[in-house]
Amino acid sequence: MVTLLVTLAAGLGAVARYTVDNAVQHRWRSAFPRGTVVVNISGSFLLGLVTGLTAHHGFSTSAGTVIGAGFAGGYTTLSTWAWETVVLAETGAVGAGVVNVLGSLALGLAAAAVGLGLALL
Repeated sequence: MVTLLVTLAAGLGAVARYTVDNAVQHRWRSAFPRGTVVVNISGSFLLGLVTGLTAHHGFSTSAGTVIGAGFAGGYTTLSTWAWETVVLAETGAVGAGVVNVLGSLALGLAAAAVGLGLALL
């Protein structure tokens, strides 16, 4: 049953990713992949929060798996982030590519820490 729920949650996460990415990219039109950055940072926050709730507040491990591996796994995207970074570099925006890599990593880790910290309150 958990496998089916993870599958369904991943599908919902993918739809949410498309919706958020599209909304952000249409709001702030530029070559920089702001939508992917927003998706990955918010997904990192969610995963930190769910991890903290599961590890420290008795949140069901099954629910944590469905939300974490399912929804957050379908929502966040490593492959698009990497591809967009390569595109930035190939089009001569090497500085933007570096900002995308380092900024996404730093902000993603910070967002996960904030989510975990919030769960520990």
